[in-house]
Amino acid sequence: MLPDYFAHVSRDAIENTFVYYVCYTNRYYYHPEKNLVVQAGELKTFFLMKKIFSDRQAALLKHHRQITERENKKIRLSGSGVFNRYKYPVLTSEHIPLNWRYDFNEKTNPFLLERIGINAVLNPGAIKWKGKYLLMVRVEGVDRKSFFAIAESENGIDGFKFWKRPVTMPALNNQETNFYDIRLTAHEDGWIYGLFCTEMRDPSAAEGDQSAAIAQCGIARTRDLVKWERLKNLVTPSAQQRNVVLHPEFVEGNYAFYTRPQDSFIEAGKGGGIGFGLAPDIEEAVILRETVIDRKIYHTVYELKNGQGPAPIKTSVGWLHLAHGVRNTAAGLRYVLYLFVTDLKDPSRQIYKPGGYFLAPEGDERIGDVSNVAFANGWIADDDGTVFIYYASSDTRIHVAVSSVIKLLDYVMQTPADGFSSVQSVIKINLLIDKNQQRKKEATVKA
Repeated sequence: MLPDYFAHVSRDAIENTFVYYVCYTNRYYYHPEKNLVVQAGELKTFFLMKKIFSDRQAALLKHHRQITERENKKIRLSGSGVFNRYKYPVLTSEHIPLNWRYDFNEKTNPFLLERIGINAVLNPGAIKWKGKYLLMVRVEGVDRKSFFAIAESENGIDGFKFWKRPVTMPALNNQETNFYDIRLTAHEDGWIYGLFCTEMRDPSAAEGDQSAAIAQCGIARTRDLVKWERLKNLVTPSAQQRNVVLHPEFVEGNYAFYTRPQDSFIEAGKGGGIGFGLAPDIEEAVILRETVIDRKIYHTVYELKNGQGPAPIKTSVGWLHLAHGVRNTAAGLRYVLYLFVTDLKDPSRQIYKPGGYFLAPEGDERIGDVSNVAFANGWIADDDGTVFIYYASSDTRIHVAVSSVIKLLDYVMQTPADGFSSVQSVIKINLLIDKNQQRKKEATVKA
């Protein structure tokens, strides 16, 4: 009940407006939450805080709605003509649901500050699921820990919205520190598999070295993308593994893996490139022999290291692969994407590989946590042949590039292979000039 000397003031007026009312003594005021008479300064602060909270909440909701509902626009064909880029990233840290980041209790968060910060959204696995385009993204918090979350879209280019909760991925032990860069494969055995990098501190490192790490391939499977069964980590002859991908079909009755053997957490070392290996059992997957099917080569876009992107797409010509290549520059490492095709019956045998890169970071894509990086571990091929390529730029945000199977195959099969020298580059250009001149002569004769 209001004190008698507040009988002339309605409670609603006090609680819902940024006004405080003077009592008969002109010194004390009624505090609606405490149900007490307090001094003027305290009540003024209370109403000011309510306005700060409500204004900030309205601004946050409006901005989040604008980000998640904006229409993405095709901006241009790439210089090669192979794909279209789009104006906006499809996912950023700003797309993360607000209730994952903010405590919306006015009493415990009166300034409505962000309680759990998100640094980046990157490197998604991708799958078409029940008619929708799903990205299982790597979400990195400001504390550097990564986790997985699924966002879905009706058309694959905009309107991506996250599911209600992030993915709960079981850990094998309490030493596993970080999960990231998942590749999704709908396998012919009926399961959907997720292969990802699982990272832990190197137990052999000196106490003063808190950056030394070990990377291995984690394996999990699911029927519904909600409940995940964690299997044992992949075992290979290599000391460490990253960028491991499960082939979507059995090969000679075995599960087939694309691997990236490496000697240490960062350096590939004597690991020669993208490997291939077979394992009879997925629940305890062991590869006894890795064969390099796409090797590192001096003075190429993949001279330092390379790795398989998503699971390959099956086409009439062969298995279409997307990979990343890394080279060193005076400004640091540069990551680009490239394509190749392997034989349908023998996925370890490469049959086409154009020279150079297929996609590289451009403009604002070159700016971010790890600059000058394009990285992809997810794509979706629709039944009509449209291909959605999801790539992260500079370890910060996710974009989409759209092409088609027929166009990608034309690019892979008709673009000259790398000649691995300046002399061969000039020879290729002269051959193309000669071809165009001959066509012009023939057209002139016909006219």
